[in-house]
Amino acid sequence: MASFHRKETSLSTHHAKRAIEGAGALTVGDLLAQQARRRPNAVAISDADKQVSFAMLDSRVDRLANVLTGLGLERGARVAILSENRVEYLETVFAAAKLGVIACCLNWRLATEELEHCVGLVEPRAVIVSKRFEVALQAINWRGPTVHLDDDYERRLAEASTEAPKVAVEPEDGLLILYTSGTTGMPKGALISHRAELARMTLSRLDSGLVEGDNFVAWAPMFHMVSLEHAIHVIGMGGQVFIVDGADIERIVDLVATERLWWLVLIPGMAERVAQAFRNRGVRSKGLKVVGALADLLPKHLISEISSLFEAPYWNTFGSTETGMMPASGTLFAPGCQPESLAKAHNSLYVWRLVDGDGHDVERGDPGEIAVRGPTVFSGYWNAPDVNAHEFRGGWFHMGDLFVELPDGRLNYVDRSKYMIKSGGENIYPAEIERVLMADPRVAEAVVVKRRDAKWGEVPVAFVALQPEVRVTAEQLMQLCRDRLSTYKCPNAVHLVASQSEFPRSTSGKVQRQLVERWAEEPAP
Repeated sequence: MASFHRKETSLSTHHAKRAIEGAGALTVGDLLAQQARRRPNAVAISDADKQVSFAMLDSRVDRLANVLTGLGLERGARVAILSENRVEYLETVFAAAKLGVIACCLNWRLATEELEHCVGLVEPRAVIVSKRFEVALQAINWRGPTVHLDDDYERRLAEASTEAPKVAVEPEDGLLILYTSGTTGMPKGALISHRAELARMTLSRLDSGLVEGDNFVAWAPMFHMVSLEHAIHVIGMGGQVFIVDGADIERIVDLVATERLWWLVLIPGMAERVAQAFRNRGVRSKGLKVVGALADLLPKHLISEISSLFEAPYWNTFGSTETGMMPASGTLFAPGCQPESLAKAHNSLYVWRLVDGDGHDVERGDPGEIAVRGPTVFSGYWNAPDVNAHEFRGGWFHMGDLFVELPDGRLNYVDRSKYMIKSGGENIYPAEIERVLMADPRVAEAVVVKRRDAKWGEVPVAFVALQPEVRVTAEQLMQLCRDRLSTYKCPNAVHLVASQSEFPRSTSGKVQRQLVERWAEEPAP
């Protein structure tokens, strides 16, 4: 009897523990259902063609979730989406959220080889594709279940049940896989959980002014954190997301002039275009809380001009797909202010360290790699155990960015410890381009570096040493890159170097990219 009683008590304790854990759980799908109950008739999403209320969005999401279930997707499975910005993109993400399925957001800018790698990496059970990118999907020989936008998608939804999924989704379940540029030349899949996404939404509210009912313009491609993630936050807070199909400057200006908005994302390559169109139209902001991003890549006078023009503070951001817009995006430059310093202030919900190559804390004033802990940190790279073991060493996520801590606690950006080029908001690793160039047997060595650019912030430039007695033109090598790489990854220029011995190297034989950068500003050796 005593033994039975102990067993019964143990089961009771287990059930109580599970119940307590359940009471503390919240997921992204829960947020949509809650807003549909609270404000059913309010507009949740609009694009150029239609508006969708919260009640309608929740109903369509439930139908899509049942469509995905019918295709064999269960909790933990992956559904990939290859599409431009549109209402159905967000419907897919929220349907995945309700099922505990992971939405894999494919970058349609990638070349065929890269896209094939991204699909193969995550092994999706199904793909949702728009007409615009059906040819790209066919090029990688995808043979699995496919849902085609528009007619096929709408037919499936019309035939599906409206019953809400009954799946016990947990906060640590994966929500998104967003692809990041790879140091080894191929993209990595960053897994973002419900827990991380909800923490990031909390930080949007705590540190960047997002409140209930704020609106957002999602113009950047939704395979990017900066667009998709913040659209999720705004819907979760009961606001409206205005979906724009890319950098439609006139549409963006219309929205700024007629709608009250939380944050207008502006990046190098389009910031000046939007500002010029705003001036030409002679309009004023209806009510914009925050403008801009990536202040490090813009001339300081442009920061001042944009913030003054839009009558909103300029956001001095620093973050990553892996951590969200934080941990050092705590600085807002007042409208019209031309900043003397671009030092970064810290955000809430983080602890951080600056460490050397051995993982030891550096002295204040010395450069060190930032390593962070906090609830917004992602759940690792998909199917990359060795990379994860390195990047999460010691229980900290090492971001690969070097900073110096100032006496007042702010951080001055120094460089990437893993050399990276940020071009118009896109991250480009030299290895991605070097891999393509080095695959040509006529190339002995290729080194790619960044060069400052007035339009894009930075652009890649390649320096190539050929094998002895080989004749290849720079234009031929440029075409090689165009054939194998996304347009934004192609080098701005290719320079031929006399021999490999011309490259400056460290005592260990590694090319010193910072020295090669000087060549990008002057004739090649």
